[in-house]
Amino acid sequence: MGNREMEELIPLVNRLQDAFSALGQSCLLELPQIAVVGGQSAGKSSVLENFVGRDFLPRGSGIVTRRPLVLQLITSKAEYAEFLHCKGKKFTDFDEVRHEIEAETDRVTGMNKGISSIPINLRVYSPHVLNLTLIDLPGITKVPVGDQPPDIEYQIREMIMQFITRENCLILAVTPANTDLANSDALKLAKEVDPQGLRTIGVITKLDLMDEGTDARDVLENKLLPLRRGYVGVVNRSQKDIDGKKDIKAAMLAERKFFLSHPAYRHIADRMGTPHLQKVLNQQLTNHIRDTLPNFRNKLQGQLLSIEHEVEAYKNFKPEDPTRKTKALLQMVQQFAVDFEKRIEGSGDQVDTLELSGGAKINRIFHERFPFEIVKMEFNEKELRREISYAIKNIHGIRTGLFTPDMAFEAIVKKQIVKLKGPSLKSVDLVIQELINTVKKCTKKLANFPRLCEETERIVANHIREREGKTKDQVLLLIDIQVSYINTNHEDFIGFANAQQRSSQVHKKNTIGNQGTNLPPSRQIVIRKGWLTISNIGIMKGGSKGYWFVLTAESLSWYKDDEEKKKK
Repeated sequence: MGNREMEELIPLVNRLQDAFSALGQSCLLELPQIAVVGGQSAGKSSVLENFVGRDFLPRGSGIVTRRPLVLQLITSKAEYAEFLHCKGKKFTDFDEVRHEIEAETDRVTGMNKGISSIPINLRVYSPHVLNLTLIDLPGITKVPVGDQPPDIEYQIREMIMQFITRENCLILAVTPANTDLANSDALKLAKEVDPQGLRTIGVITKLDLMDEGTDARDVLENKLLPLRRGYVGVVNRSQKDIDGKKDIKAAMLAERKFFLSHPAYRHIADRMGTPHLQKVLNQQLTNHIRDTLPNFRNKLQGQLLSIEHEVEAYKNFKPEDPTRKTKALLQMVQQFAVDFEKRIEGSGDQVDTLELSGGAKINRIFHERFPFEIVKMEFNEKELRREISYAIKNIHGIRTGLFTPDMAFEAIVKKQIVKLKGPSLKSVDLVIQELINTVKKCTKKLANFPRLCEETERIVANHIREREGKTKDQVLLLIDIQVSYINTNHEDFIGFANAQQRSSQVHKKNTIGNQGTNLPPSRQIVIRKGWLTISNIGIMKGGSKGYWFVLTAESLSWYKDDEEKKKK
């Protein structure tokens, strides 16, 4: 790509930014640009004015630049300026440009030295400029004045960091020559975000104000604090020259004369001055664009695809069609219904790989959460035995029963069945919550229509809530049906006859499996085992003694120890 094509890229990027603004989209691309950083009254604004060749920036003592000024210089046959907040209005008088900058600054920050990070966007078209995009930032200050907050230094620092931390941003570090370079605030900030000095260009101002007998030769020759892109020295107009309305062209001639006549700078005069700095910046920005172009193109294509995807939804809309609103509404509602069904049925276009949602989560509630809640129910065997005993005795009354009454069995079983209501209703609540979450995810596509999105969520959620009551009633009805009649003739019901039959089948199976031999107690179906103390001396001599007992369906045995080898 040649320099001509590269230079044409900057206006193209500017038009692209306008296109995004016209569509109501914010341009998320970090465009290549140059941020001007320096201490208060270091001469940053004077450098920018020299680039343009016009007096257009607010001047004065103290903090003058109180909002970032994004200055886009564009080569053109005509000379005029445009503000982004004054679309369509061309400023040919640059005094009006200064007044507009001051008015726009005061509108946001107030009249008494306040600051704001909201930028002012200014474009200057002129045959005397090279294509550049620069950002004039507030000067670094230490002590708050006027309406400035106590943490003014921190606020300005954070504002500067917002711009210079971007990889696509070159840093123009402006430092006055009559101060120690080691104490330069601009170079200190640049060093933090660009430790290798790959994006930093040093500018040394006020070379004509240095003490007699001193010079900045070592700095300008890049020997003292080296930068990859080097330093450029400039001589700006003094406040006396500005008050005396000294022309910028005359000031630049005086600057050229200063470098040619000064013995310390004569040999590097061709690499000093505002015209050379402007060419360096243009070349550096062009090279920077060339380096960052592949990544820039990828981001641009990604954003273009995103916008095309949004435009796809409106391609069939005809503005002159009186029924377009109804068609649009029906199309979006139908799309919502399709998305909801896909999320529940599990055939969505976009598969979530981070968490379960929709139909998959409901499936998990049915097959994992509900059984877990049932298992988690507290079951106290001792309490159950006591309840069975009380039930049997209460049913017999004053009589001593011979057989266990069915009513006692039903009373205990019904009480256990009723406990299923809690886990069942909780599962319904979990399913309802997941359905509502699915509705909210499906309405994200309606975010451009807040009222429609809100109403869709409300209507569908209300319908789900109505179904919730009926679902819970149906669940409770099913449990009540099970409680009302216990079918003891069902094949899965284990009564006395089935229990006896199963016991004989197990015994027969064990006998055949061992070829007629009796299994040792440790191999039979064990009901309970543990240590017991036998204290009846009439049976065993020696008084009380502990033995290992094994209780099976067939016998009761005891051993010397829990290895069950020596049977007693």
